[in-house]
Amino acid sequence: MTGSPTSKPLLAMLHLRTSRPAAPDFQVALDALNAPTVRVAEQLGWEVVPVASAEVDRSVTAALVARADAVVVMGGEDVDPSLYGGPSTYPGSGHHEPLADLAHLDAVRACIETGTPLLGICRGLQIMNVALGGTLVQHLPTSAGHRATGDDHFVRNRVTVTDASLATVVDAREDVRCTHHQAVDRLGDGLVVAALAADGVVEAVVHETAPLTGVQWHPEHPQTADAQLAPLLLRLASQLDDGSLTTVA
Repeated sequence: MTGSPTSKPLLAMLHLRTSRPAAPDFQVALDALNAPTVRVAEQLGWEVVPVASAEVDRSVTAALVARADAVVVMGGEDVDPSLYGGPSTYPGSGHHEPLADLAHLDAVRACIETGTPLLGICRGLQIMNVALGGTLVQHLPTSAGHRATGDDHFVRNRVTVTDASLATVVDAREDVRCTHHQAVDRLGDGLVVAALAADGVVEAVVHETAPLTGVQWHPEHPQTADAQLAPLLLRLASQLDDGSLTTVA
């Protein structure tokens, strides 16, 4: 890890691709989520280093995670179902990125081993769950309540926060932006449910002993990043094991 009293803490931002020629609109949508993540983190005092794990060797992601003070795993394509024993075809299935998935599974497990704080967002939460032996609901029966159709795929939901530590940084009185058709099924080892949607879908998890947090919604949405992502990034900072870096900025 690179943190010291005189340097900025390093935040590794793991995403999938900088280019999707077969899905340019999806790339634009994800870029619109990645950009506020970088902006808010830098404003808080992090040095942000993104890596597009589908475009580089698995070792590149691993090397970045090894020197990072904290890690954020972003959203993207569905997790490859072969990694959790799910059927290869299912409603809403599409392109998968199995090599990047493996790199991100490695990242979660490395963070567990080293005690590196990690935040998983949407697919990032699902990667956390699969990395720890959990499974996914491949297509929610209530998916219409979690992902809209049309130009704007986001729906506004409220969540019930069930974890006391997460309740200090998530305002359950405010809408969150969701766009997902999959969710946690069987919980991974060490994970506990931290927030639920009105229909019972798991919307957040935390780890019992490690500094891992996953949220199924998108706090980094351009309209909510300052209010909703910033507290989660400050939570990461508070979990750093170096007392000199208990806060950023």
